[in-house]
Amino acid sequence: MTKRSPFKYFKTSPEIIRLAVMLYVRFPLSLRNVEDLLHERGIDVSHEAIRYWWHRFGPKFAAEIRKRRIVGMRSSRWRWHLDEMFVKINGDRHYLWRAVDHEGEVLESCVTKTRDKKAALKFLKKAMRKHGKPEVIVTDKLRSYGAALKEIGADARQETGRWLNNRVENSHLPFRRRERAMLRFRRIRSLQKFAAVHASVSNHFNQERSLSSRDIFKTNRSVALAEWRQLGVA
Repeated sequence: MTKRSPFKYFKTSPEIIRLAVMLYVRFPLSLRNVEDLLHERGIDVSHEAIRYWWHRFGPKFAAEIRKRRIVGMRSSRWRWHLDEMFVKINGDRHYLWRAVDHEGEVLESCVTKTRDKKAALKFLKKAMRKHGKPEVIVTDKLRSYGAALKEIGADARQETGRWLNNRVENSHLPFRRRERAMLRFRRIRSLQKFAAVHASVSNHFNQERSLSSRDIFKTNRSVALAEWRQLGVA
């Protein structure tokens, strides 16, 4: 049975929709910034259309990327780095929990109103259900991590120490730049949705530029872009 194209009833070409979604999610741009960039290329669309495309296709593209990568990502020999960051939603403080692997790729994210044992346990179970149990879990000295890990029998895998968690601390920066460009979030659901999509897109285009030669980087970048252009193809 032929899979129906998700772009079937759209007048705009799939190439333009993919480009708009990529620009909005990957770079620290507002919807109006993306509208202006597309206008410079002779593409006349409104920022509201781009907003609709992002809500409609962003999760679909992210799910397709995760589906292609999830099998290779599942491993028990990994080293995870866990951390939580403060995020304001309508002036109220919430917490975005994030798990990053030893290569700097974001594995999982979860939004909670608290950062107690219950929230940490929810986050850990969600991450391990998808990616398996890692060999080492690096955290800060927040007691919630130790209590949650002890309950699931993984407290012996925990490591804490100064500078050990720099990898996940640095991985917060791209998301912080996006948060400022979006003028923060207004609902928990919107934050969770964007965090998941942003993580998948960042992983897809993360080429570890500083660790490879210019030729290898250019090849990997071209491959990632070619794969992106195939997302949603029936």
